[in-house]
Amino acid sequence: MTVKVCGAVGCYAEPDESINVCFSVSNLGSEWPEYYNNREGKKQRIWPESKSFGDDGLGPVPSRWQGVCISGDKFNATTNCNKKIIGARSYIDGFLAEYGQPLNSFRDREYLSPRDANGHGTHTASTAGGSFVGNVSFRGLATGTVRGGAPRARLAIYKVCWNISGGQCAAADMLKAFDDAIHDGVDVLSLSIVSPIPLFSDVDERDGIATGSFHAVARGITVVCAAANDGPWAYSGQALFTGKEIDFTGLVFPESTGLNYTAGRCEFLKPDETRVDGNVVLCFTSMAWLGFLTASTVVQKAGGVGLIVARNPNDILTSCGADFPCIEVDYEIGTQILFYIRSTGNPLVKLSLTKTIVGMPVSPKVAYFSSRGPSSIAPAILKPDITAPGSNILAATTALDPSMDGGYAMKSGTSMATPHISGIVALLKALHPNWSPAAIKSALFTTAWQTGPSGLPIFAEGSPQKLANPFDFGGGIANPNKAADPGLVYDMGTTDYIHYLCAMAYNNSAISWLKKQSMVCPSKEPSILDVNLPSITIPSLRNSITITRTVTNVATSKSTYRAVIEPPFGIMISVNPNVLEFNSTIKKISFRVTISTTHKVNTGYYFGSLTWINGVHAVRSPLSVRTEVFTI
Repeated sequence: MTVKVCGAVGCYAEPDESINVCFSVSNLGSEWPEYYNNREGKKQRIWPESKSFGDDGLGPVPSRWQGVCISGDKFNATTNCNKKIIGARSYIDGFLAEYGQPLNSFRDREYLSPRDANGHGTHTASTAGGSFVGNVSFRGLATGTVRGGAPRARLAIYKVCWNISGGQCAAADMLKAFDDAIHDGVDVLSLSIVSPIPLFSDVDERDGIATGSFHAVARGITVVCAAANDGPWAYSGQALFTGKEIDFTGLVFPESTGLNYTAGRCEFLKPDETRVDGNVVLCFTSMAWLGFLTASTVVQKAGGVGLIVARNPNDILTSCGADFPCIEVDYEIGTQILFYIRSTGNPLVKLSLTKTIVGMPVSPKVAYFSSRGPSSIAPAILKPDITAPGSNILAATTALDPSMDGGYAMKSGTSMATPHISGIVALLKALHPNWSPAAIKSALFTTAWQTGPSGLPIFAEGSPQKLANPFDFGGGIANPNKAADPGLVYDMGTTDYIHYLCAMAYNNSAISWLKKQSMVCPSKEPSILDVNLPSITIPSLRNSITITRTVTNVATSKSTYRAVIEPPFGIMISVNPNVLEFNSTIKKISFRVTISTTHKVNTGYYFGSLTWINGVHAVRSPLSVRTEVFTI
């Protein structure tokens, strides 16, 4: 799934153990990223007893750490913090002021402390920076050693979200947590928190993430944010069944009679429509989870021993419990099963247990729920940024989590993808402590995979399924090893972010409020297309335009790069200069990109790329261009 800055954890040489990092995370009862050389700030909750937060082998807490652990409900700072969890705070004043009721007036279990009630924070924190724990599985699946992306990172917890109505957070609490995390000395902030559509503007104090991130990044702290779970849903998943195997038994389909065409639909199943008792039932649905749950409830009550649901596929594991098999297949296989039932007088089926298969060639996919671009606030800024694993992630959870098995659970969401990137960022920060957040983002962005291990393209799940493009995966699937040595980076500082705010036409007073000092934008409004991003997105191309980018050499001092252009369909691209020469004195070079269109009508977005190559590095920037000849 996609996030605003993220990546996939791969085999990465871990920095020396003396390099310590702390991070804090904030989300709906969630924990976040990990780091090595740095402290990372997470806004999260935590279940400190989990083995994933053990501190065996860790040295003393870094002397530069200024944070604290604060005791509270079922959280003892002395015993629950250690050399792994080195900071823990919770923030609720803003939440209580907005909701106007005491915490204990809600039915959801919650703790007035950094302790995690629902498992989201614990899961994300252990994914980002959890310690090595051997012999972990989920109901016997995925057995092995679990670890976070940066297993020797230190964690600091900043709990800003509360287990109320699925998770609620107040902007005031987020901003206070950002302030504390910045002061405490975190190096990375991982936020598995998202804002609902429509978004607030970048300078609106109600968007605590945007405001807090601006100040964190201005101080060199990388902020990794989830991208939300609002993708083009395709409503289905793979089976998760670890109960008793069902040997050959009867297989039935509730045939329709007369003009009734709903009998075989999962959401309309009734116990008296067919002889269900002792049999496995096949049904079809186009609905999401509702049809699945309705059918499984009806079949179990009627004495059925299993359910086969045919619907649009995806790769998320779903379950009706360990003891009742709910097997999901696509429409093609479901139809073949139906024809088999209709062609024989005694159809039989055998349901086997779910198995873990390692090393099988599987085509990579962007999950159906992963949010897609373009950006609703600034269409000229490519979103999402990058892609990381977020489906069926096995990590630590709380003892209260109903899906827990032995302290661990499989969860899916962009919340789960975010800490993968946070862990990678921690490692990059350890290797390159002087890199800015923008440089780290650029390194991840320009080195990301465009294909899977087999070399085949990435697909995008959803409705409909299709080949993925930059609005699905941003730069691509994060490649940690390549990101460690990107060759060139598109760097930015606070001035560049102010350039963006001025280009968005925010007024001087709003920008001054955000920057906390007087600020006046230039009389000639700068172009948002010139923000020094590692991507180029043109949401409305009419005439030829020229934009500027600047790259910084972070590899060997003497190097020559040549531009390789894959233009979007019907788009003409030229680069000047198209050869960049770096040496011991020339570290930065600016270049201009001229873009024009051959289209005479309004189009959708077409995609291409601009890549700088030198025989060792390939620094790839995606191009996204839409022609708009006229607007109404």
